[in-house]
Amino acid sequence: MKPDEKPGMTPDVKPDMKLGMRPAPPRAKRARVLFGATIALLLYGAYLALTWPDVARLAHENPRSTAFIDRYREKQHDARVSGGVAWTWVPYDRISPELKRAVLVAEDINFFHHHGFDGGEIRVALREAWDDRELPRGASTLTQQTAKNLWLSARWDPVRKIREALLTRALEHRLGKRRIFEIYLNVAEFGPGVYGAEAAAQHYFGVPAAALDTDQSAQLAAGLPRPSTWHPGCTTRAYQRRVHSVLARMAKADLHGVPL
Repeated sequence: MKPDEKPGMTPDVKPDMKLGMRPAPPRAKRARVLFGATIALLLYGAYLALTWPDVARLAHENPRSTAFIDRYREKQHDARVSGGVAWTWVPYDRISPELKRAVLVAEDINFFHHHGFDGGEIRVALREAWDDRELPRGASTLTQQTAKNLWLSARWDPVRKIREALLTRALEHRLGKRRIFEIYLNVAEFGPGVYGAEAAAQHYFGVPAAALDTDQSAQLAAGLPRPSTWHPGCTTRAYQRRVHSVLARMAKADLHGVPL
């Protein structure tokens, strides 16, 4: 007993000790965090399973809309802006071979030879972009872009890239190359509210997609990296350089055996 303590008094005790409580050990805290993370992953996995696209269905059915088209319509509605989406589906054979050539050389020259991903081409594209001082071509393959256009967003984040990779593999597994290219050409954005080759050809040149010539095709393909600001009629130096670059690549590209 301390000198200033009187008989019957109890020594000072911390509140949690009075109730028989002690701070949780670090191991218990880690276990709770791990449990919470596991539950979150399971819930997210269940959400993905319930909302995962039916990729195989695209082998014989055309998409009724895309994530990008839906988002554009929502923005128009929220802004109370009149004017809808220009989008008309056409079969592969009714799209100009020149546009197919232009898109391939501008975005993914090895499309018909890879399995959805092309690491070597990305390195080449970055080197060419540095030399030409322009946006890189082929930063993602046409299959990756198709997955993004159909189901994802333009925002970059790790989770979205994982979903894109999984959907890219599914497209390559379930569909043929020609079908993937047909879908891409019909859903790609060629300007604000303008989607697909047919709508773009009619909107900018007043001709069907089948009648696009070399120069018109290069103008459309050149705008694919920045469709909101790069499209036929745009006079910026960067866009015009891109058009000339696509024309030069078209002139020297060897696409022998590619089903244009």
